[in-house]
Amino acid sequence: MIFKRNILTKILSNGMRADFALVFDEGEFKAVLYMNGRPVPGPSLPETLTPPKGETTYWMGNKPGVGLTDDEADKIINAVRMENSAAEHRRKLQ
Repeated sequence: MIFKRNILTKILSNGMRADFALVFDEGEFKAVLYMNGRPVPGPSLPETLTPPKGETTYWMGNKPGVGLTDDEADKIINAVRMENSAAEHRRKLQ
């Protein structure tokens, strides 16, 4: 896994720092949640929270999981999609 950049940082109510990073892994870009600098296994994009809890409509991670608003999830999803789209475009040009 190759770290490219941080997409979003949240300080959680328990004081922990959650960083959502853009990484290159297995031939594609993905998002990874880091809690206090340690990667947390889980989905490579935000997942819909069912049912939503107030403004929290998405989540990432797996014990601990972190809730995300629509705007935060969109920011992460768009960053991953843009990088994968640009990478695909570069491959086609070669």
